[in-house]
Amino acid sequence: MIEVAAFVDWFLFGWAGLSVAYLIFFAFLALRRSSVAYPRSGRKSRILVLFPAYKADRVIEGSIRSLLDQDYPKEMYHTVVISDQMEPVTLQRLAGYPVEVLPIVNNARTKARALQLAVERLEPDSFDTVVVLDADNTVLPDFLSRINDARQSGLQAMQGQRVAKNRDTAVAVLDAASEAMNHAFFRKGQVRLGFSAALSGSGMAFNFRWFKENIGQVTTAGEDKELEALLIRQGLFIDYLEDLLIFDEKTADSASFSRQRRRWLAAQYGILKKGVKDLPEALSNGNWDYCNKLFQWMMLPRVLLLGMIFIISLVLSLLCWQWSLKWWLLLIGLGISFSAAIPDEMVDKRLKRALIKVPHLFVLMGINLFRMKGANRTFIHTRQHDN
Repeated sequence: MIEVAAFVDWFLFGWAGLSVAYLIFFAFLALRRSSVAYPRSGRKSRILVLFPAYKADRVIEGSIRSLLDQDYPKEMYHTVVISDQMEPVTLQRLAGYPVEVLPIVNNARTKARALQLAVERLEPDSFDTVVVLDADNTVLPDFLSRINDARQSGLQAMQGQRVAKNRDTAVAVLDAASEAMNHAFFRKGQVRLGFSAALSGSGMAFNFRWFKENIGQVTTAGEDKELEALLIRQGLFIDYLEDLLIFDEKTADSASFSRQRRRWLAAQYGILKKGVKDLPEALSNGNWDYCNKLFQWMMLPRVLLLGMIFIISLVLSLLCWQWSLKWWLLLIGLGISFSAAIPDEMVDKRLKRALIKVPHLFVLMGINLFRMKGANRTFIHTRQHDN
């Protein structure tokens, strides 16, 4: 019996330890300053900007206004709002802006389907670049110019840095910190080693022809992960543009946080299930970028990893303190990775006060592990604030 318990202990420790080591490595790698900058280009891409807008009546106008204030030539970009279940009065107001509104008669159900409807009517050479933004995203005036510079340098896919518009509640503070850590672990650190950055679902841009030819293969609400898999399987690199800022609304309450993470969990393990069958081919072809991506999808979300390590450490301290020592060291290591990944400016009184909310979010995430069925097949709406 003791032998079985020891095996289980070391098996779990090995799995968790590998995840923690991975996070520590990329967190410290992300501390290195990037020396890559795309030069300014005099040539301008024809850019299509897509706003999938699901029940986004309260936020869409602010986002549109920020995009119309670009230093990019007005005739070189076209904005489409893909309206899904927005109010008639909102559509009337949008008619006053120089944007195209594409109403969806039959509900799209997923962002992927909305994107498909927007591009399937266009010819492959209609645009050079396509940009995807969420309905609550706002951007700086040089947003499209920076994307154009990267595209003119030959980049096929890119992800900008999403930063929080709001830190007004404990959940929003933790959500903002979580995204900042994601940038370090899965974007900034990754590209330092030559791996592709993870996509965020918005603030991303692609070669339009590639996007039109491939978006039809995306079938779930985890469109960003499916697009990642398609790009990396085809040997295309996803760069992370740290200076390309997208201001994003963070979830402000526990219920919204739980719904959003349930969809993310379902998307993550759904794409892992689909993608693992391609692992032998990736290994034989030396596609280490794809192998690395599969490992990321195998990892537990950080709040679950943190809670699991803490609980095991505590239980083993009561049952067999000698066994618990390595787990406490692992917990310290995880804390070090978090500290390295969170920007200094975010470590303030609001973050320290918000930490009391972590156990509650851990419980919600644990419950979500048993509620993933169907979560990545439809929109899961989260509450939005006015821009």
